[in-house]
Amino acid sequence: MAMPLVFVDTNVLIYSEDRSEGVKHQRALAWLDALWQHRRGRLSAQVLNEFYVNVTRRVRPPMPMGDARAEVRRYQHWSPWQIDHQTVETAWGLEARFSISWWDALVIAAAIHQGCQYVLTEDLPHDQQIDSVRIVNPFLTGPELLNA
Repeated sequence: MAMPLVFVDTNVLIYSEDRSEGVKHQRALAWLDALWQHRRGRLSAQVLNEFYVNVTRRVRPPMPMGDARAEVRRYQHWSPWQIDHQTVETAWGLEARFSISWWDALVIAAAIHQGCQYVLTEDLPHDQQIDSVRIVNPFLTGPELLNA
């Protein structure tokens, strides 16, 4: 059985670059390595934009812009979802029904539209089911979850 598609939120990408985060850095790398290996990672243009801004302006020390651009280009292989009208409509429904933030609703909507089974994030409750996706906190469980 093939590993399911997994949508990766911004915080996981940031932790994968931030060596000062110790365990979170290592767990983020483990997840991303597994997703690269199995070609099952997905994300959105929103996530890539947030990643770029955060690693070049908010993380200390900031990542050089050229390096951040290279990472964004590398993640283009994951077919970033472009936020369109239907995604916005889905996100509005999720925001209202699940009382989640607008930005989280856009992430979940993009994951749903890409057919993802899981969303890796620390921003929502671990193991919460939101429509067809399950929230997984990558710092509470490892990628072996996907082989179960």
